Amino acid sequence: MTTLTLLLAADQKSQQVTDWSARIGWIVGLGLFVALVYWLMREGWKWRGTLQGGLPELPTAPEDGAEPLLTLRGRYHGSTTAGQWLDRIVAHGLGVRSMAVLTLTEQGLHAERTGAPDFFVPTAALRGARLDKGIAGKVLTEGGLLVITWEHGGRLIDSGFRSEHAAEHAGWVDAVGSMASASGAAASAAGAPVIDQHPGDSAVAAPLHQEGPR
Repeated sequence: MTTLTLLLAADQKSQQVTDWSARIGWIVGLGLFVALVYWLMREGWKWRGTLQGGLPELPTAPEDGAEPLLTLRGRYHGSTTAGQWLDRIVAHGLGVRSMAVLTLTEQGLHAERTGAPDFFVPTAALRGARLDKGIAGKVLTEGGLLVITWEHGGRLIDSGFRSEHAAEHAGWVDAVGSMASASGAAASAAGAPVIDQHPGDSAVAAPLHQEGPR
């Protein structure tokens, strides 16, 4: 009986060692897989940034800041090519999600971001705003995202923001839309070219669920 007990104990100990070896191998394999996925994502990010290298440097806010018309505290969720919510723009730090404070003045829109570069959109570059539910792969509730469309370097860009108080979004849509319309009318009167905010068949101002195939 003693010999049988010893044999069973030895077999159980051996089985435990075998189980630990399998677990360690599984953990190492999982770690390598995660590292590979992260590396591929990083390389894809760098490649996209290289393709967007022709996008000019972003304007900086004027030193003599004008009186704020609206202020919003919340989160910046990213920028994409206008009307294409998955075509993320990563050049000049625009692909970095961050906390942000938006300030709208007669001079334009100033985005001050935490842990990422600030950027400024002059009034003449504003093309409109709308409520939406997703941008750059981030999906929120219907109307939970403020999307501002602007032009830079001959390219229309959608930038998504979410306020700490979603009720503020509607006021921003009206204010930015009014400024964009006034700026466009002034540019047309002066004979300056204005890029249409509805290029081709894409509906830049349409909600996410009304856009074309992704």
